[in-house]
Amino acid sequence: MSELLSNCVERSASPYARFSFSLDDGIARRAAIGLVVLATDHTIEYEWRRMLALEGVAFYESRVANSAEITAATLEQMDGRIRAGVELIRPGEHLDVVAFGCTSASMVLGEERVFERIHEARPDVACTTPITAARVALGALGARGVALLTPYERPINEAMARYLQDRNVDVVRIGSFEHRDDNEVARIDRASIEHAVFELASDPAVDAMFVSCTSLRLADAIAGFEARLDKPVLSSNHALAWHALRLAGVTDALPQFGRLFTV
Repeated sequence: MSELLSNCVERSASPYARFSFSLDDGIARRAAIGLVVLATDHTIEYEWRRMLALEGVAFYESRVANSAEITAATLEQMDGRIRAGVELIRPGEHLDVVAFGCTSASMVLGEERVFERIHEARPDVACTTPITAARVALGALGARGVALLTPYERPINEAMARYLQDRNVDVVRIGSFEHRDDNEVARIDRASIEHAVFELASDPAVDAMFVSCTSLRLADAIAGFEARLDKPVLSSNHALAWHALRLAGVTDALPQFGRLFTV
C-alpha cells in the first residue's frame, strides 16, 4: 500500500506530459480549394459551406478590399489586390484550385488577367472565376439560348453580354435589378429573384438561366426552380463551386443543387 501511494505522489508531482503523435491527410485529403472573397460579400461563404460540405473537401478563404459601389471603375481597382489575397491562403501549403469570387470584376479585368494575378502567388494552381465557371457549365449542359440576370447597371450588363457572346455563349435575354450597392444586393429577397428568373426564362428562346453576382442568394433554390422551369439554372456561386470541385478532381453528383451538379 505504501509503495502504491508513493507512485501516485510521484506522478502527481509532474503535471506536464509530452506525447508522441502521427499525422493523417487532414480535412482536405480529397481537395484543398482557395477562395478569394470581396470585402463586401455577404453570401458566397454561406452558400459554399452548403455545396462543398463533402468529406475530405475543404475551402479556405481570404478577403480583398473593394468598394461597395459596383461600377466599372471600382471593379478595375481589384486588379492590384488579387495577388495579396491569394498569398494569405494557406501559405506554403498545397492548394488544388484557387477561385476568385467576383463575376463582374472577372469580366472587366478579363479572366486571363485574373489568372495572371493568381499565378503570381501560386504559379501552378488551377484557377477559376464565376464567369469562367458559368461558361464551362453552360457548355457542359449544352445550353444554347441563355438569359442573363444581374444586379448591375446597364453598361456593365451590356459589356458582360458582349463578353459572353465573344466566348460562344449566346445571350438572348438580359434582365437586371440595376443597383450599385453591393451590401444591399446581398439583401435582394428570394421573391424578387424568383420573379425575375421566371420572367426571363419564360421566353421560348431561353433554354438556360445564368444569375450573375456572388452576392445574390440563390444556390439552395436552384433545384426547385429547375423543376418548375424544366430548364437549367446557374448562379455565380453555384457554378463557381461546381467548377472548383471538378478542377480539383471531385466528381460527386449532388442533385440537390440542380442539374449542373450531376454533370
